[in-house]
Amino acid sequence: MKKKVERFEDLIAWQKARALSARIYKLTLQPPIARDFTFCDQVRSAALSVPSNIAEGFERGGRAEFQHFLSIAKASCGELRSDLYMASDLEYIDNKTMGLLMDSASEVSRIIGGLRRAVAAQRKRQSQSSVLSPQS
Repeated sequence: MKKKVERFEDLIAWQKARALSARIYKLTLQPPIARDFTFCDQVRSAALSVPSNIAEGFERGGRAEFQHFLSIAKASCGELRSDLYMASDLEYIDNKTMGLLMDSASEVSRIIGGLRRAVAAQRKRQSQSSVLSPQS
């Protein structure tokens, strides 16, 4: 039996997104990327948006809102991957770092996608059961 998730901190998607965000922040403290303030702000914002939207959606309390915020988190993960391509193109990061961060961002995106599908399925089951249940 699966353990019931009671806090956003229990979500693997949030845990991995948090770790990725921290790695991005540490990366952006190092030259040469640290000198490009606009780019740093952009990549940090995208990275921080992922775990933040997972947490915010979870705390909203409704499945529909959670699903919506998971969509935003997944989109931010895509934005982060795009930023990583640019960081590589600008030679701010080496190929090894690019590969590791891209793998991590892709994994987070897949996990969020799976969580979003699971929440959608829960919503569907809930709406079907409310249609089938007798009215008081």
